[in-house]
Amino acid sequence: MSARVLHFRPPDLVGRPGLVRPVPVDRAGVSGPTPKQARGRAWRRSSRGFYVPSGVDGESPQQRVLEASVLVPGDGALTGWAALAWRNVRWIDGCDDHGSRRPVTVVTPGCRVRPRPGIEVSHERLLPGERLTHDGVVVTGPLRSTAFEVRRAPSPVAAVRWLDLVAASDLISLEEMRAYAETLTGWAGIDHLRWALRHADENVWSPPEVDLRLTWTVRMGLADIVCNRPVFDLDGRHIGTPDVLDLRAGVVGEYDGELHLAGKQRAKDLRREGDFRRAGLEYVTMVASDLHQPADFMRRTREARARARRTPVSERTWTITPPPGWVPTNTVAERRALTAWQRDRFLRQRAG
Repeated sequence: MSARVLHFRPPDLVGRPGLVRPVPVDRAGVSGPTPKQARGRAWRRSSRGFYVPSGVDGESPQQRVLEASVLVPGDGALTGWAALAWRNVRWIDGCDDHGSRRPVTVVTPGCRVRPRPGIEVSHERLLPGERLTHDGVVVTGPLRSTAFEVRRAPSPVAAVRWLDLVAASDLISLEEMRAYAETLTGWAGIDHLRWALRHADENVWSPPEVDLRLTWTVRMGLADIVCNRPVFDLDGRHIGTPDVLDLRAGVVGEYDGELHLAGKQRAKDLRREGDFRRAGLEYVTMVASDLHQPADFMRRTREARARARRTPVSERTWTITPPPGWVPTNTVAERRALTAWQRDRFLRQRAG
């Protein structure tokens, strides 16, 4: 047997380093492992009849998607989180809130795919226009994929989070999703989608910001809340861009994770808080423990709003009205209109 056969390895996907598409057994050992090689330690069976080298990381979300893709029938596609992860939407790791791996969903109107460990099957209607091929994998479009997750989200916050985070990738806008939702009358979970659309935002920079905002808007019933809106002094100088801003009361809400607890980042955060306070804005911080038990954060918010009310609106020294020449990036439409150079310059902080 030639060395070429013994050392056969499927090529990495072009532009996707480390990802390897599963291949079937090849008795000649040219396009896949020989039967003997497939039984050895050098290969791992990804699904019935398909193999990848054993050194390939089968835990990574995109490799899981790729391994499931060979099971998609001609009338089907991958949908939900798997389709969005394949489109490189940030923060999607293929796990639930408890860290357990979620199955990859294959949607097909027929019954030619059987559920198996790590794979679930949806038989919902699938129109031809909702299927597309992206980097060699057949997936549903972003609207269909996002709506699938929102409609069956385990909680209202999780439903809104899906809309917020996919909109942050600019793959969908909330206007587009509202129009799409009108085509899903009678579908399971459509009421969840409609509720989530009323509470979603296109300008989220991280998942915890969703929880912070919904604590204010849904739990506390606050209005006029915006995300990542640049704040300026009255001379047009940029003071900062808070995670969440209560326009009515003049309160900044920030989420501080582990990254913010020490070193240069902590010093930067303290300077940032001081800048906001000098402009007349009150400041309240959410930490990780507040995500599951928000009562204390809500109390701190009420106290901050009470202090903020002492400054009349007419005496505020801050504004969200940008100075001339400022390029806004608050909406999907605004970000889509940016040139490549502008995206690199103005959205760099969002990608960090």
